[in-house]
Amino acid sequence: MATSTSRPNASSGIQLIIRRELSAYLGSWGGWALLALSLMVAGILFNTRAVGTSAKFSADVLGQFFHDSSGVVLAASFLVSLRTIVEERKQGTLPLLMNSSLSEGEIIFAKYIGAMSFLGLLLLLSSYIPALVFIRGKVSLGHIGSGYLGLLLYASAIIAVGIWASSLASGWVVAGAVSAATLAIGHTFWLLARRIDGSLSKVVASLSFHDKHFLAFKQGVISTKHVVFYLSVTIVFLMLARSGLESRRWSS
Repeated sequence: MATSTSRPNASSGIQLIIRRELSAYLGSWGGWALLALSLMVAGILFNTRAVGTSAKFSADVLGQFFHDSSGVVLAASFLVSLRTIVEERKQGTLPLLMNSSLSEGEIIFAKYIGAMSFLGLLLLLSSYIPALVFIRGKVSLGHIGSGYLGLLLYASAIIAVGIWASSLASGWVVAGAVSAATLAIGHTFWLLARRIDGSLSKVVASLSFHDKHFLAFKQGVISTKHVVFYLSVTIVFLMLARSGLESRRWSS
């Protein structure tokens, strides 16, 4: 009886792509420069904005730190996600991936995990910053955990958008433009909501990538609806990225 030998190799294929992604990030000066720059900016913002010169409650310091860190995460996630598919096309290795035993969904999933692993490393390295609050104040570990969960979920959504844009474009400029435009729209729904009256205003505001959804996490509150929102955005854009790769397979 004939048996399939391609699917058992799917797991090893996914792991190989993840290792390649991490090697690309950590095996080049660009990846380490991004880590160093992100940590430097986060540290500067912590000292100038979160701590500042006036007396503050520890919870307020943490809240400001996570708010500012979300901007750092936005920039880092945007840059990391763009290279996922575009770089494969640039190096001419995309046809090899497309003709492998992996499905489009598995390729996208592996790229996503690789990018998230790099962002996870960035957040892990930044954890010494909120720990400094312990020196002069009392902080809740739950607040720290909630803030970092929010940053991870936020990064997940941004990376998914970037991978989708990368799957559609043939170059960095187009991928960056598509991703930036999508993120800009996703971050300005709260402004649009202010110009709308009635219940529709709440619906539009709930679509914003940051605003109310991230606010709860930075304040130390974990709400299921906000977790579901970020996971939903991630899943939707990863599915769109898979469809983008599928269309390329059929058109090639």
